[in-house]
Amino acid sequence: MPIKSYLAHPHSGKKNELIEALSSIEQCEIMPAQNKEVLILITETEDKTEEAMLKEKLETIESLKLLAMVSGFNTPQNN
Repeated sequence: MPIKSYLAHPHSGKKNELIEALSSIEQCEIMPAQNKEVLILITETEDKTEEAMLKEKLETIESLKLLAMVSGFNTPQNN
């Protein structure tokens, strides 16, 4: 199960729009950073296919200026 964390930078004046857009995606959890100029984004997907679909969704968000991955790992699923 891929889990990744990002710093999400909104375009100027678009922080609330970015919060709304990211919050509407099931695989995303967001937290405003303390300096309030970036958001911390955590994503969790079931597999590489779902991860690719999520990436496509994130790339369409107009209020998102920059998305920088901080950490990513894949947790093996128990069978």
